[in-house]
Amino acid sequence: MDRANLCVQCKGRGFCGLLKCPVVSRFYAKTNTKPLLSYMGESPSVFVGSYNYPEMSGGPLMTGENDDPEGWVRNNYSIDDIVSLRSRTIRGTKLLGKKADSVQEVALSQKPLDVEVSFQKPVNFNLRFDGTMAPVGLSGDIKKMDVLKNAFVPRIVDKITSDTDLRATEGIFELYKGGIDVHHIQNVLAAGLIGTGKYRRFVPTRWGITAIDDTISKRLKKEVSRYSSISDVMVFSGILHANRITCLLIPGDYKYEMIEMWGKNSLWAGDTEVVCADGETKKNKNEYSPISGAYYSARLAVLEYLSDIRRCARIIVVRQVTGEYWAPLGTWVIREASRLAMKNQPVKCENLNEACATVTRFCGSDKWLSHGDLLTEIKTQKTLFDF
Repeated sequence: MDRANLCVQCKGRGFCGLLKCPVVSRFYAKTNTKPLLSYMGESPSVFVGSYNYPEMSGGPLMTGENDDPEGWVRNNYSIDDIVSLRSRTIRGTKLLGKKADSVQEVALSQKPLDVEVSFQKPVNFNLRFDGTMAPVGLSGDIKKMDVLKNAFVPRIVDKITSDTDLRATEGIFELYKGGIDVHHIQNVLAAGLIGTGKYRRFVPTRWGITAIDDTISKRLKKEVSRYSSISDVMVFSGILHANRITCLLIPGDYKYEMIEMWGKNSLWAGDTEVVCADGETKKNKNEYSPISGAYYSARLAVLEYLSDIRRCARIIVVRQVTGEYWAPLGTWVIREASRLAMKNQPVKCENLNEACATVTRFCGSDKWLSHGDLLTEIKTQKTLFDF
């Protein structure tokens, strides 16, 4: 495998064998931190690691600012703003048993909780990221932790987390339909507060992010598949943090495909452009996508749109990443970029050829055309929608 493709799949996890990832090095250069033995302030969310599963460690994320990606978008945070924020964020860790009341209180609360935490030794810079999670700069082993005020728990969250007979997938979707944002659901799942009593356990944050996007979009897919098809070929496009999402909706039964184009010298690509594709065109998708969490985040955003308009479609999502996306911020970027795209006014096209030309114009490249299978299938196969 060449270096560019390896970097796209690795996303900073050390597959290449280098002692220090050059992307990680750039992130380190942006930090400005001081050693701390204690912390008193707000904790807006929790983090659970996957190392040594099922004996996991985790704890509160400690920062005086919000930890909500949707809030970052609303406040128009730049990549530098987010990197600065996350480099100052402390990830508290302790071994998690069957119960960890203080950690679970933080996860339940819709508003940040004030906590007082002392550490075994001064916190150290310990950056970890893999392209799925928002990175965190600081890490410290918890010696003692106290929650200083009561959690603000929405009624629907209290109802679902109190129901020990409700399966996790059902609980996740009920929270989503009840208006709880994806980030809050991630915290509740990570803290082991969803599912039947027998199977409740802490869930690594990285796994939970993709699991929630996948779970919600699968339910929306069932709903959308029952609706009548859209009547027009439409192209949506939007950009967030140098990630352009262009979505092509084509009349027909539900099918989905995503194509990623990493520009030359962009975050994980080297001297050549890297393009990868994955989809679900003939059957349900069971294996994990090689595109990783971005695949599920984009699918959720597009299915939210189709669910809102009560229509079905064949979907091709093209993600284009430029060199300006210098720090991996997590798959929330793709979810929110896709949501922005679907909120923009679509370009309605007379036919598929015009739509493909429109996608190419937005992307500034036609390389996406030679990847993936859905477009070829649509052009070569006749269906009931063609008569």
